[in-house]
Amino acid sequence: MYTPYYELQEPECRLYQADTVSADFIPEGSVDLIVTSPPYNVQVEYGAHEDDMSYDAYLEFCERWMRNCFRWLKRDGRFCLNVPLDKNRGGQQSVGADLTTLAKRIGFRYHATIIWNEGNISRRTAWGSWLSASAPYVIAPVELIIVLYKEQWKKCSGSGQSDITSEEFIEWTNGLWTFNGESKKKIGHPAPFPIELPKRCIKLFSFVGDIVLDPFAGSGTTLIAGMMYNRRVIGIEIDPNYCELAKQRIETYLNQRQYALDMPTEGDETLTAFCEEVLSVYEKYGINSHIKWERDKSS
Repeated sequence: MYTPYYELQEPECRLYQADTVSADFIPEGSVDLIVTSPPYNVQVEYGAHEDDMSYDAYLEFCERWMRNCFRWLKRDGRFCLNVPLDKNRGGQQSVGADLTTLAKRIGFRYHATIIWNEGNISRRTAWGSWLSASAPYVIAPVELIIVLYKEQWKKCSGSGQSDITSEEFIEWTNGLWTFNGESKKKIGHPAPFPIELPKRCIKLFSFVGDIVLDPFAGSGTTLIAGMMYNRRVIGIEIDPNYCELAKQRIETYLNQRQYALDMPTEGDETLTAFCEEVLSVYEKYGINSHIKWERDKSS
């Protein structure tokens, strides 16, 4: 049996240091939801992963790990794949369309595409022919969340318990999501996504108690989001440094959550001091970065 790099019984969490392409320790047909953002092949310095393949080699790499994902999913399992719409580094490529076609060839069935408008991120790396019609580049500053499933869309397995609010459901079933991207410097990972992304996918597409997998766990954001909303989580990450980063972020979140449970409820000043301390830690480690809180100045 493959030993996890990090494991918890309650909440249930397993993080493996392994290569998703060759991983064989996830039971077939056991996963309810996969949420991930794989390497984009845009020459990011990950450490243990080569991110400057030829485009054909990149598609072959994606086919190999996506076939594993297909095998791991339950019959009614879902797959939320965060990828760029396109790219121009190394030549223009229709990444989103190509990976959707590849997924369908593997056996996935297509459900929808969510457009993620990153309000604070610019994708402009080249203009082509500046102020000239000879060869201008057109790059959309958005990413995609391609929503796929294995055999049937209607979810019959699991607890049947949803924890999404009516406001969230109305907003998130609109296929245009607008929220900021995440800071590389704050997280300590070269390509992090914000916790808002897995949070929405988890609450919209899975039940409480479901198994959620991120095969490119990186800094552990999907795992933290899953634990926040009472899912059982599994992460696979090839780089030992990022495994350690994910472990530290998970433990920071759990320590602060326990602190909140143990904290006395009497006294507004005590509660205010606690909130200020928690948010300072969350800011340091990039946890719950979408939450905004201010002390009532009139108090």
